[in-house]
Amino acid sequence: MKTNLEKRVDSMGMEDKIFRVIVPEDEETEIKNGKRKTVKKKTFPGYVLAEMVMTDDSWYVVRNTPGVTGFVGSTGSGSKPTPLLEEEMETVLKRMGMDEPLQDIGFEVKESVRVTEGPFANFTGSIESIDLDKQKVKVHVNMFGRETPVELEFSQIEKL
Repeated sequence: MKTNLEKRVDSMGMEDKIFRVIVPEDEETEIKNGKRKTVKKKTFPGYVLAEMVMTDDSWYVVRNTPGVTGFVGSTGSGSKPTPLLEEEMETVLKRMGMDEPLQDIGFEVKESVRVTEGPFANFTGSIESIDLDKQKVKVHVNMFGRETPVELEFSQIEKL
């Protein structure tokens, strides 16, 4: 289901609204035949977490993905689900070893920015997509009269 959702997000151009999809897992040590082996076990079997901006479009993409059967906190087939509290999500991420808190990076898709460092320093452009996992943005900069996509880290850009 996670793979299906990630493919749909990509094919429908929803990267600006659906940021990451997580299957919560814990690492456990099992002993078989006298040997220790570390395995990953699903923390909440059957559940997938999606970090997203809840709009009618993004919700449509998620609920119509093959494998999605329901939502936590949803009272009926037409009602929107209740989001997890930030503290609840941070607890899940810490258990998985992903300590980084959910963050508001301060940038939005289509926003105009200036590149502050690197080979494209002082170029201006607009944000095409944001990748929270990699901490990067794709910015379209105007170079020699053409729009050119450039992948940059959050620290390499500033708002205009």
